[in-house]
Amino acid sequence: MIRITANSTMRYGFDRWAQAPLVQGVFTRLGGVSAAPYASLNVGRTVGDDPACVEANHRTVYDALGIPPEMVVTAQQVHGAQVRVVSAADGEKVLPATDALITNTPGLSLLLRVADCVPVFFYAPHQRAIGLAHAGWQGTLRGITVLTAQAMMSAFGCTPDDLQVGLGPAIGPCCFEVGPEIVAQVRAQFADPEPLLSNHQTNGKAHLNLWQANIQSLHALGIQQIEMSGLCTACHLDEFYSHRAERGRTGRLAAVIGLRP
Repeated sequence: MIRITANSTMRYGFDRWAQAPLVQGVFTRLGGVSAAPYASLNVGRTVGDDPACVEANHRTVYDALGIPPEMVVTAQQVHGAQVRVVSAADGEKVLPATDALITNTPGLSLLLRVADCVPVFFYAPHQRAIGLAHAGWQGTLRGITVLTAQAMMSAFGCTPDDLQVGLGPAIGPCCFEVGPEIVAQVRAQFADPEPLLSNHQTNGKAHLNLWQANIQSLHALGIQQIEMSGLCTACHLDEFYSHRAERGRTGRLAAVIGLRP
């Protein structure tokens, strides 16, 4: 990924889409107005931050991307497997119980919020369609990434060869320890689970690689054009929020993708 600075904010964008007709990237925590522990570009409305600061931070994100608020769709994320097709009629809406959004509407942007979970970006250049999914460990095990790709195939006629995918900053396998019950679910869910698990302990705990888990699922669907950030949110608290590393008292990063008009 490449760093992009605009209007005192910094975000990470995907290299392969640097010249694509998209607005895209994951914002850092820098450049906003929220006070600690949400300092400073928090876009999470449900974490305890001052609502006025959160709305000001949203405006900062929109200004940095040059997108109008009325053409942004977001969601109430619940670590589920619901994918929604959206259009201009959904502008400024917060869709309930949704963890992935897809569209082929020019000028429309999709925004989700993360603080360790993987933001998964989709782009089909031939169909001029995009998607954005929120893949924490629960969403990953529920197949939200594959469901998003399949929804794009169904709604827009994409094929696996058409789809390009980017996996943004998230908690890395260096820092993401999970319990034996999650280890068991990973082994039951994935065809090749052992490369996804490391640092095994005698109590059954291990470290989970969320990036590679989603990549393995995408490969199984035939999708090969994938860019992975490799940036661990828990390791880089100077730039990112981390729910795990900050013990739940933190903000949320803005992940955005939009089709330029």
